[in-house]
Amino acid sequence: MVVAPCPAAAVRYAGGWLFDRVLAGWEATVLIADRADTRPLRILGASTTDLDSALASPTGPKPQAIAVEAGLYGTDRRVRRIVREALDHGLTEVRIWGDLCPADLDGGGGPVQHRLSSAARAFKAQALAAAAAPAGSVDAMETFRTGQPPRVASRAGLVPVS
Repeated sequence: MVVAPCPAAAVRYAGGWLFDRVLAGWEATVLIADRADTRPLRILGASTTDLDSALASPTGPKPQAIAVEAGLYGTDRRVRRIVREALDHGLTEVRIWGDLCPADLDGGGGPVQHRLSSAARAFKAQALAAAAAPAGSVDAMETFRTGQPPRVASRAGLVPVS
């Protein structure tokens, strides 16, 4: 599951990770605050749900992996609740993207990277074009911060940034 303010942000910061999960057989859902054109996310194989609708449930979603935009984590208590519950139970891979790591997650596993498959890079480039976002060249890595200890992050296929 990816939680993002808009489809373009989800594609830019977590699109390769998302695509690689779909390619591995995972069901991928993106919760977005702005229901702009969702076609870029469909290119990556993800379904979309309105953030408010998904978080209105008292229990909320129970993902196996979650990537969250730091700004939404910082401003939406429901998003924080899902992430905190995931970290507390220790069964969900959690990653955050954005310039500022939320203070309550600082000191976790630090920055980690996901190496995109060549297919993920190609599909991410197409999804960025569909989002009218500047594609340029798609980097081979996506960088996240994680609130998990490095041993948990490494089991998730992420490598610490050195």
